[in-house]
Amino acid sequence: MDHTSLAVHFYSIPTRTRFRGIDVREGVLVRGPGGWGEFSPFLDYGPPVTARWWAAAEEAATVGWPAPLRDLIPVNVTVPAVGPEQAAQIVRDSAGCRTAKVKVAERGQSLADDLDRVAAVRDVLGPDGRIRVDANAAWDVDGAVRAIRALDRFTLEYVEQPCPTLEELAAVRRRVDVPLAADESVRTAEDPLRIAGLEAADIVVLKVQPLGGVRRALEVAEACGLPVVVSSALETSVGIAAGVALAAALPELPYACGLATVQLLTADVCSRPLLPADGALPVRRPEPDLLDAVRADPATTRRWQQRLAAARDI
Repeated sequence: MDHTSLAVHFYSIPTRTRFRGIDVREGVLVRGPGGWGEFSPFLDYGPPVTARWWAAAEEAATVGWPAPLRDLIPVNVTVPAVGPEQAAQIVRDSAGCRTAKVKVAERGQSLADDLDRVAAVRDVLGPDGRIRVDANAAWDVDGAVRAIRALDRFTLEYVEQPCPTLEELAAVRRRVDVPLAADESVRTAEDPLRIAGLEAADIVVLKVQPLGGVRRALEVAEACGLPVVVSSALETSVGIAAGVALAAALPELPYACGLATVQLLTADVCSRPLLPADGALPVRRPEPDLLDAVRADPATTRRWQQRLAAARDI
């Protein structure tokens, strides 16, 4: 593909709350004959990791995505590591989401903070709502077992990435009754087969950009042989549309997906953003028409030009 035929736009958007250690989300939107794509690897990622994120953007902008099998994607509300009052309000404002993913194990916080946050979410959802927690690989095996047992008093749907490695997930899985989901562990072609071989997880969480595109993610899902939850990487509506396309193309979709994250940003690139209604996202590709309002400053643009060039050269 001749990269010069692709138009690029650099954006910078503050987040509503600190998320994954960042207060501003930055990235690149790419337009080509297939539509719009997004390249927004987090700043701590370098080549060759960012090459997969570029492959996802290039796929979206050049060839587009497979045909959808469904029109609506059920989604969860994402609750950052905030206080219980704010956590409860986020769920109330979630446009009908009946599943909540609650961030836990935040640096500088305690298990008591996590318990208070999850309790507040349960109070809002009631006994029939579903709660999953995401530790972002922050625990060791013994710490994960202790925390999961304590948090399961609120009846957890599953726990996402309690520990860094698949071997640790397998060890935790043998000691708890709550299903485990692998997220950060799934990054390369070998990971899905290792999950199955180690019996390390019950569910796999897939993100389009880190895996290199919708088609590559579908291959990973098939290799895994596990139920899939599609999640976002805190993208604009352009990047979220890729996740929606993956969820729409999966043969089965038994869980709500973690794609309702545009509202974690203070703005978006589209006047019709991908936001949930009645707990679901529509399967559509939004058109970026607010690029000037979120245009990155010159220093940020130069940094992303360098990152983009490095990713393309891999």
